[in-house]
Amino acid sequence: MSATKIQYYGTGKRKCSIARVYLRPGTGQININKRPIEEYFPSDALKMLLKQPLALTETTEKFDIYANIKGGGSTGQAWAMRLGISRALCNFNQELRGTLKKGGFLTRDARIKERKKYGQPGARKRFQYSKR
Repeated sequence: MSATKIQYYGTGKRKCSIARVYLRPGTGQININKRPIEEYFPSDALKMLLKQPLALTETTEKFDIYANIKGGGSTGQAWAMRLGISRALCNFNQELRGTLKKGGFLTRDARIKERKKYGQPGARKRFQYSKR
């Protein structure tokens, strides 16, 4: 007889970062790309940002979090993981959705880098105009 692992999944995206987050019942341990959170995010501000949805729903010590993150920088990855944790908490208990939505944790920030246009050196910058 095989024991099935209970886990809840959520995907978070921000800029170019994609976070796949798995919540499993546990003691509050957080691993990102098979590394502890202290090693992956040395900044206290980013660690606090990740734990906000857990603190709001009072589930900090209930789950172990395993995440795979790709792309982007550290801030974008932290915001992506925050959204992934929030979505996974909604999968765990649908009643938490109202609390998370009111806190603004389920909103996907759609701002991404604007593409470079042809005939220009950048997205908005123009070549210098020469009258003569």
